[in-house]
Amino acid sequence: MQNRTYTADAEPGDSVTVAGWVHEVRDLGGIAFLILRDKSGKIQIKLEKDEMDEELVETGLDVARESVVSVSGDVKEEPRAPTGVEVVPEDIDVMAEADTQLPLDPSGKVDAELSTRLDNRTLDLRKDEVKAVFEIRAEILRSVRDAFRGLNATEINTPKIVATGTEGGTELFPITYFGQEAFMNQSPQLFKQLMVGSGLERVFEVGPIFRAEEHNTPRHLNEATSIDFESAFFDHTEAMDACEHVVKAAYEGVAENCQRELETLGLAEEFEVPEGEFPRLTYEEAIERINATGELDEQLVWGDDLPTEGERALGEDVGEHYFITDWPSEIKPFYIKDHDDDETLSTGFDMMHPRMELVSGGQREHRFEHLVAGFEQQGLDPDQFEYYTKMFKYGMPPHAGWGLGGERLVMTMLGLDNIREAVLFPRDRQRLSP
Repeated sequence: MQNRTYTADAEPGDSVTVAGWVHEVRDLGGIAFLILRDKSGKIQIKLEKDEMDEELVETGLDVARESVVSVSGDVKEEPRAPTGVEVVPEDIDVMAEADTQLPLDPSGKVDAELSTRLDNRTLDLRKDEVKAVFEIRAEILRSVRDAFRGLNATEINTPKIVATGTEGGTELFPITYFGQEAFMNQSPQLFKQLMVGSGLERVFEVGPIFRAEEHNTPRHLNEATSIDFESAFFDHTEAMDACEHVVKAAYEGVAENCQRELETLGLAEEFEVPEGEFPRLTYEEAIERINATGELDEQLVWGDDLPTEGERALGEDVGEHYFITDWPSEIKPFYIKDHDDDETLSTGFDMMHPRMELVSGGQREHRFEHLVAGFEQQGLDPDQFEYYTKMFKYGMPPHAGWGLGGERLVMTMLGLDNIREAVLFPRDRQRLSP
């Protein structure tokens, strides 16, 4: 739309055309106000019934909330207006009339259930608080990409339709691919490992992953955004350093570029960029600290995975982002390398927010014979993964990396109650549309 001015840019003395949605209409008798909302904010349109063309005033008064309009006129200073200025209109064009019966209230005056909001996501994002979440999400993704580039990593895009699952098992969505069985990829793990063996050496990807887990919790999705990193000639400690750097960069980007959105969400004063190094606890230390809290009915023993209640108790005890390292080899995937001096310990690590796990990573097994043995130990057929394993015969360097849950990062950063609030159109057991 040519010559359009955003409402936030309208200055006294300007002649402007603003366009957006009708937020509300206030009829005060001899005078009325139409509040117009666009991406940048809101502006007051002044309708003086005795001073203006009758048809112009009627158009402004009769238009339904959430209709799309454009308004041309002069900008005047008005200290009593919400933004200190108002537009005295010369023309009001109703570009798209809205139904008077809205499925939810975009003004936010009337609350709606999360399911109703997700069913009507377009309307939901007209609310400032919801829009702020996705502006922040966009800044997080921009910041992590910049951080990866600062680490000299190359962005890649790997297939989402694959012949075999990354980790096997039942957590796969099968599809028909030209008469063959195929699957939606659980992770870019195997492909990004292949890329560190190429001339690229250090890579990252931001893209969807698919898990056919029958979860129905506030922190699980069946389609999620994974932020992945992999580097040749890195060990697990260097991978953790990179992980810490990228997560801090996400917080720094939001702090620097999203103050208005943080204010909208009521987080501006309490939002903090993590400082210092994230604590690194061994798995053994982690279960000892969880047991010491007394929050679990049964004490954890070596080899147990950490239950949600245990993660929560440990998170409250640590009180900041932290790593859990040196997991038992038996509970980490086949591609995670064991410590050279103790094969019962893996180089796998998790990076945790006090509320939940955000990252899983580790050093990878780069030796062909050990990799194949790892497949067999976990009951997987190495022949099904030949496209992957054979490349380890041709000079695969030591390497390490990790995957970070994008929605979980948004959720924990902003204190959201449900992970579905951090994704535009969630996919879970109940939701396939919109």
